[in-house]
Amino acid sequence: MRHMALDKIDRKILSELQVDGKITNVELSGRVGLSPSPCLQRVRALEEEGVIDRYVALVDPKSVGLSISVFIQVTLERQVENALELFESKMESYPEVMECYLMTGDSDYLIRVAVADVDLLQKFIINYLTTIPGVANIKSSFALKQIKYKTALPIENAPSA
Repeated sequence: MRHMALDKIDRKILSELQVDGKITNVELSGRVGLSPSPCLQRVRALEEEGVIDRYVALVDPKSVGLSISVFIQVTLERQVENALELFESKMESYPEVMECYLMTGDSDYLIRVAVADVDLLQKFIINYLTTIPGVANIKSSFALKQIKYKTALPIENAPSA
């Protein structure tokens, strides 16, 4: 993916949209110092270039009964292409998996799952993770308290193109 050159106004637009994706174009244009038409053109260009990937609603996990967040380190028997692809495709298919990263260090993957209770975590580990061919080791850590969570990227700290 190529990087789109972002100027100061593009960065302001992105910062504002990351805070409030439902902001009207008129309000957004006022906040970034453009008239509505050029502002909308910039937003559309950011969408077309894939800088803006999608718009979503962020749901409070506790409000829907998913109050347990667990980080799971997974080590594979071997880091070969077909084992990696199989593991990653399985992670894509499990709705409990909120994030999945291929890692350096002691484990091959770090995943975060959201579940309602320990029984559902146990079922996830036993019925899903342990059945994936090539999984050698699983280590789980419960998040006791969420100190910081954000979805907005630090646009102002990103390098200029």
